[in-house]
Amino acid sequence: MVTSFLSLEGVSYVLPNGETLFSDLNNTFDQLQTGLVGRNGCGKTVLARILAGQLQPSRGHCRRTGTVHYLAQQISPPAGATVAELAGVQGKLDALRRIEAGRFTQADFDLLGDEWDIGQQLRQRLTEQGLQHLDADMSASVLSGGELMRVALIGAQLSNADFLILDEPSNHLDEPSRLALIAWLQRWQRGLLVISHDRQLLACMERIVELSSLGLRSYGGNYAQFSQAKEQEQQNARSELARARLHRQREQQFMREQRERQEKRQARGTRDGKEANQARCLLDRQKGRSEQSMGKLRKQQAETQLGLSQCVREAAAQVADDTQIHMHAPLNPGVAQRVVVELDKVGLPFVPEATRHITLLVTGQQRIGILGPNGCGKTSLLRVIAGQIEAEAGARRVSARLAYLDQGLNLLDATRPVLEQAQAANPTLSESELRMRLAQLGLDAQKVAVPSGSLSGGERLKAALACALYAEARPQLLLLDEPSNHLDLPSLQALEKLLTHYQGALIVASHDHTFLAEIGLTDLLVAGTGGWKLTSVERLGTDQLSSPQRSQQAADRVGR
Repeated sequence: MVTSFLSLEGVSYVLPNGETLFSDLNNTFDQLQTGLVGRNGCGKTVLARILAGQLQPSRGHCRRTGTVHYLAQQISPPAGATVAELAGVQGKLDALRRIEAGRFTQADFDLLGDEWDIGQQLRQRLTEQGLQHLDADMSASVLSGGELMRVALIGAQLSNADFLILDEPSNHLDEPSRLALIAWLQRWQRGLLVISHDRQLLACMERIVELSSLGLRSYGGNYAQFSQAKEQEQQNARSELARARLHRQREQQFMREQRERQEKRQARGTRDGKEANQARCLLDRQKGRSEQSMGKLRKQQAETQLGLSQCVREAAAQVADDTQIHMHAPLNPGVAQRVVVELDKVGLPFVPEATRHITLLVTGQQRIGILGPNGCGKTSLLRVIAGQIEAEAGARRVSARLAYLDQGLNLLDATRPVLEQAQAANPTLSESELRMRLAQLGLDAQKVAVPSGSLSGGERLKAALACALYAEARPQLLLLDEPSNHLDLPSLQALEKLLTHYQGALIVASHDHTFLAEIGLTDLLVAGTGGWKLTSVERLGTDQLSSPQRSQQAADRVGR
């Protein structure tokens, strides 16, 4: 087995608009399992693609030993793609079939290598992941977000790569799949870099590397140890900044007093000279010496001032940018207690038999969290309510303006700038007001001017939220599918606060139980072997909501 490593040597990357995303990065990633963290938009995915060889840096070099497998955070299989193609083994399966049919070339043997059992390996991995209902030739288009990620992770396992780079691998995964991912990574003996905001996953890492405006910084230990070290580091940096500012203030006061003393001496010398009736030439000579002395003092003080300001700037640069994320909650959309969604014996397409049918009433101020394993029909249910797909049976009635943010964020046009799309959604708001609101989401003037498809996953989610919630016709019903994916912790906390104050009907599907416990849900809709069960959170208990196992068990007891 190759001892692999990835090395960055003075790596910089400049975006097409001329903005420097990061510069002069130096680090080595080896067999130590490493988590890469950082704020939304700081360049983690770009850096991951450079490490994987998919992008070239603007400056510097990236050196690799061994093979690298990169798993992107957005799993978007092309039209007609199969499960085998998503797992990265379609080519090998096709080569095996040609060999078995006698229509082979030498290239088929070269591609297949020693993996004559590749089909069996894929079936075994699918079964281990609870995906035995999938077939290698099945279309990937019918898979849920969680199933797409799990098949892509199987592809990472089957790649036999020397180094894995996984970008947000726990996104869309239910709790059992997330625990299975963690168990697999703990057994992984080769190079590993995980880009994630998932604290449960990062708790299993041996090293945390942070990408920020300060560059790359490495911290030994897991995420909890990183957080502790980071807080101490920032506390020291803030203290040093305060000390540098105080020192500059004192020195400035001293220099003002020094100038005042010099000016008084100069004035006194001139006055004394006149009173002593000295010759004009002597007075001029004395004045010249005094002015020369004052000029020298001013020059010295200017240099000292520059040095003091440089010390303050250097100290300030060590303090992390903790810009607060703020989201404006829409005003009361005015749906009160009337029914906004009615599903009568609706049949959901592409869903297992146990959860295929559902009857549901949603009122104007009801706030429902949807829980269930990957593939149980959570996304299909939201898409039926949103009118994006037709129900197989039954009746659907929706009597409210709705906004739907799916996992792919298809609300956004990837080719158009965020500001342009926000203006189209609400032409009554001034450009300056929209810019301010977008900036409060962490989307600055440069980011709102580029096509939304070039933004990070977290930035695109915030842009989609802005277009939905800041629209002229405010949504009375908000449908969210895994909204906590891609968000850094400050943005996630801002989203929790916004949803807590949102006064319309809310239906949100998420595997993040901590997130669900923070947004003021009134009900929990749980998918299980007995079908769909709607349970009041008041009856369930908020302590039950924060635990995947307890919420499922409690819903089974009191569901209706």
